[in-house]
Amino acid sequence: MSDTDFDPDALSGYLRDRFGAGDLSLTRIGGGQSNPTYTVECGGRKMVLRKQPNGEILRGAHAIDREYRVLTALGPTDVPVPAPVLYEADAAILGTPFYLMDFVEGRVFNDCRLPESSPEERRTLYLSMAETLAKLHRLIPDDIGLGDYGRPGNYFARQIHRWTSQLEASPSKPDPVLRDLAARIAEAMPEDDGLVSIAHGDFRLGNMLVHPSEPRVISVLDWELSTLGHPLADVGFCCMPWHTAPDEYGGILGEESEGIPTEAEFVARYREVLPNVPAPEPFHVAFALFRFAVIFVGIADRAAAGTASDPDAARFGPLARCFAIRAWEALGEAPPTAA
Repeated sequence: MSDTDFDPDALSGYLRDRFGAGDLSLTRIGGGQSNPTYTVECGGRKMVLRKQPNGEILRGAHAIDREYRVLTALGPTDVPVPAPVLYEADAAILGTPFYLMDFVEGRVFNDCRLPESSPEERRTLYLSMAETLAKLHRLIPDDIGLGDYGRPGNYFARQIHRWTSQLEASPSKPDPVLRDLAARIAEAMPEDDGLVSIAHGDFRLGNMLVHPSEPRVISVLDWELSTLGHPLADVGFCCMPWHTAPDEYGGILGEESEGIPTEAEFVARYREVLPNVPAPEPFHVAFALFRFAVIFVGIADRAAAGTASDPDAARFGPLARCFAIRAWEALGEAPPTAA
């Protein structure tokens, strides 16, 4: 239990009061860059604990209360999520607020090439992702108690302002490729078409739990960035693997495995479920790459400050520039400051 950022005895006493006597088993789950995550076994029950990271955090970041709220709202729907157990706002217990959800047995794939899968399995899993995203977007927020989960309308304008502001607030010197991209993304933004959905904000293969033996999504994880937003923000985000290489956070560009559908086929399957959403434009993919680039900046900043969830988080810092360049490419332009 040494690999924790809190006192395990404090958690043991807290859980004993709620789930009965029993030894506490606690294991940190690797891979996350934001909120520290652990598997917890206590009183015969296996759960997952998510908490805010220690240290100073940006306003609105690491919003685990929002994660818990959206999991609760989605539970009765056909969008697969872990069942929430409890939320604790009192930071005095573990040092930060935290929540518990049921443990779901499944597989996690971070390499989008799916090298260990058969061609048929690859295709089926990718199309399962597309269908799952469409099921999320076809939900009406008011119908599941999420009508006030964000501000509807002008989503991309607000998001561009948010991520540009976060970039400018970084204590590190902004890369000129990324700085100029922020301005170009704002120029390329299409007129708002009024579409509103529950947007996951980080809908990618690494945030899916896949059935232990079948190529289908059984649970969607990591709802920290979810809000009311534009569905094409998530769709553009899902298209990133086709625009990034395997050493760029597990993309498939240049090494598409047999069976993986094309980007167009992925979008077509999504639109079979939700035909009222148009296909994404280059802007939507470029925006997703820009946003992830800023997220990488934040990860590098936390690594420098010693508060990153992943002890090896510093290795992701160079990806900010890489993703910024990929965003320029998605727009069909060369970065003016890349040389």
